[in-house]
Amino acid sequence: MTDIDTFTDRLNPDMCVVTASAGGRWAGCLVGFFCQCSIQPARFAVWISKANHTYDIARRADCLAVHLLTREQHELAELFGGRTGDRTDKFARTPWTQGYGGSVILDEVAAWFVGTVESHIDGGDHVGFVLAPVQWGGGTDGPLLRLRDALDIDPGHPA
Repeated sequence: MTDIDTFTDRLNPDMCVVTASAGGRWAGCLVGFFCQCSIQPARFAVWISKANHTYDIARRADCLAVHLLTREQHELAELFGGRTGDRTDKFARTPWTQGYGGSVILDEVAAWFVGTVESHIDGGDHVGFVLAPVQWGGGTDGPLLRLRDALDIDPGHPA
C-alpha cells in the first residue's frame, strides 16, 4: 500500500459507461473517473485510459455519450468494463439508439448525456475529455452503480 492509498481507498465514485463513434466505428468502456467541472456553462470531464480500445475512437470523436448505470445493471457494467472492443462487439449485446452527432446511446440506463468534445487534457495514463452537454435523457430508477459495486469486474485492458 502506498501513502496515497490512504486517500484513494476512501473514494467510491459513480461509475459510468462512455461511448464514442468516429469513422464508422463504435466503442465504449466503463469509467470511474468522471465529474462535473463547470456550472456555468455546464461542463463535464471524463477520463479514458490511453490503453483502452475506446480511447482510439474517442480521440477522433466530435462528441461522447456518458451513461449512468444502476446497481442492478452490473451485467452491463461488466460488458463494457470487463471486455475489450478489440475482441468483442459490445453493441451487438445491448440495445442502443443513435443520438446527436452519430453518438451511441445505450437504452434503459439511469441517465445519459451526449457532450461535444471541447478539449483534451493529458493526465498521465488517462486523457480527460471536457464535454459540453447537447442532448440528455434517462429512465431507470434506483441507486447508481459505484466503484465498490464494480470491484469484481476484471478490466478488459490494464490502465
